[in-house]
Amino acid sequence: MALTKHELLLRHIEDLEAGQRISVRRMSREMGVSEGTAYRAIKEAESLGLVSTVPRVGTIRIQQEKKRDIQRLTYAEVLNIVDGSILGGRDGLHKTLNRFLIGAMELDSVERYIEPNSLLIVGDREEVQRLALSRQAAVLVTGGFDAKPAVREMADRMEMPLISSSYDTFTIATMINQAINERMIKKEIVCVEDVLVTEPYFLKQDQRVEDWLALSRSSGHSRFPVVDRQHRVVGMITGKDVAGENPQVPLDRVMTRRPFTVGMKSSVASAAHLMIWQGIELLPVVEDRKLKGVVTRQDVIKALQLAQRQPQAQMTHSDILLSQFVRQQEGETTVLAGKVPTVAIDRSGTVSQGALMTLLVEAAGMAVRRHHFQDMVAEAVSVLFLHPLPPEQQLIIRAAIVDMGRHIGKVDVTIWQEDILACKAMVSVQSLEQ
Repeated sequence: MALTKHELLLRHIEDLEAGQRISVRRMSREMGVSEGTAYRAIKEAESLGLVSTVPRVGTIRIQQEKKRDIQRLTYAEVLNIVDGSILGGRDGLHKTLNRFLIGAMELDSVERYIEPNSLLIVGDREEVQRLALSRQAAVLVTGGFDAKPAVREMADRMEMPLISSSYDTFTIATMINQAINERMIKKEIVCVEDVLVTEPYFLKQDQRVEDWLALSRSSGHSRFPVVDRQHRVVGMITGKDVAGENPQVPLDRVMTRRPFTVGMKSSVASAAHLMIWQGIELLPVVEDRKLKGVVTRQDVIKALQLAQRQPQAQMTHSDILLSQFVRQQEGETTVLAGKVPTVAIDRSGTVSQGALMTLLVEAAGMAVRRHHFQDMVAEAVSVLFLHPLPPEQQLIIRAAIVDMGRHIGKVDVTIWQEDILACKAMVSVQSLEQ
């Protein structure tokens, strides 16, 4: 099948070497397309992680980040984070830094710590800048200082970025640390692309029920996505859809149209919720509506169980909140006792409703886990907020099961401050197991 102009442009961008600059006008001229077509291709390439736009530098081809190195940053990203300007070594912006260090020490001491592909944060110290570049390390000059022409020339020759930023050393170190922490939190979020089944079984829109029967016998499965000539998902076909149908009936007449789908970057948790709410056993995974794979309910359960067993590198706001509470058991009632930290207050100075919702759902989850609901999602929460709560005050959250079925549980949850009932809720949860 012939590629469209858009697909040809994306393939052209993929074939470029990392660090090469890209412009709409140049691509339009070289590829013989309109500037509008070139612009749309570059914007999609940016969303796919193929290119990055750097202020005062332009758009450059970058190496696609691998998930295992997500905690690392490229020098181009550092340039953006510190709102810096590039003084030299532009061809090295696509490279990844392994660590950064602050050069506030004597020259012989700095020399012991500089490693290749590191980033040295230093002020207007030419000898230290030269030393770092000679060791294949990038340099970030703080305080808005410039660099000598000889240092700039050395950065270009070594292809190691020489960056200047107006921020002070402490602020820059804080900004880079925050960016790395955010990456680490994202790393812990399992995405659909991490668990999907690639090259899945599928049927085409113009095939017939007899083709479903043949594929079902050979594969041992009964649920398949249905695609059109452009490989776009247009339906789902299951054993229920074809039951009692003539083998010559076209699939287009019996399939379920406009099926639910998920994207590659969707979280496994969101896919789990969709499967529960819609009663789905298999979800097509799409990109630009085209079939890329499928995920099953069992795939989702395994991924969630694995994520729960992983060590947490960084704490999210929910982790910080829940770490302040301890669990107790009073007969059949599950109790959480603790104080809400100031990080969870709203602008009025009281505990935010979002923090209270987190506590309500967590307490309900703890209660139903005692009944072997290990993998579950909150299906519905009915909340009545009665009184505002100040932060850092002792709270008691009580969760008592009201009804417990095979796959669904209902939990009554209340939040107390001393003898004052501040919030109450009814939380419905559903097990992922079927």
